[in-house]
Amino acid sequence: MSLKPVTASFFQQPTLELARSLLGMLLVKETEAGTASGWIVETEAYIGPEDRAAHSFGNRRTPRTEVMFGPPGHAYTYVMHTHCLINVVSGPVDHPQVVLIRAVEPYTGTELMYERRGRDKKERELTSGPGKLTKALGITMDDYGRPLFESPLYIAEGKQLGPVETGTRIGIENSGEARDYPWRFWIGGNRFVSK
Repeated sequence: MSLKPVTASFFQQPTLELARSLLGMLLVKETEAGTASGWIVETEAYIGPEDRAAHSFGNRRTPRTEVMFGPPGHAYTYVMHTHCLINVVSGPVDHPQVVLIRAVEPYTGTELMYERRGRDKKERELTSGPGKLTKALGITMDDYGRPLFESPLYIAEGKQLGPVETGTRIGIENSGEARDYPWRFWIGGNRFVSK
């Protein structure tokens, strides 16, 4: 399978549709150490400015959230609890919305993932969470703002992985009614989905 980036037009779909469409796609990161990739198996949509769980709630515009106000298809990376997380910017310009990539199933570069995450890790532990997958793939804050339709960090064509399930998002207890929105999507039965 050739690791070829999708076109920029792939990202020009409503955020909830994009969150679903990303499932089964391949997230690829090329580094000097090598290339690592994984099938996306879990995502969460954040539809600010009305979404209390979104960093752009209330149209909050800061140096950190600036990329969210730009065109879709770029990486919004940020650090939470010392872990870098990666989001796909979605929505039209000046409508700051994102899709968080929560988990991937390793595809290429597994050796590299073990080097980055630790040899003692079980395979499932390599990428079964948003902070784990960025470390395994070598995604860092230096990737902030990168277009996700060209090297070295990109989304490539994927495959059907299984049935899509939906539910509430994780770790946003203090966000009022937004904590109940069913905006988390995952591949049913996939062992790399975060717990």
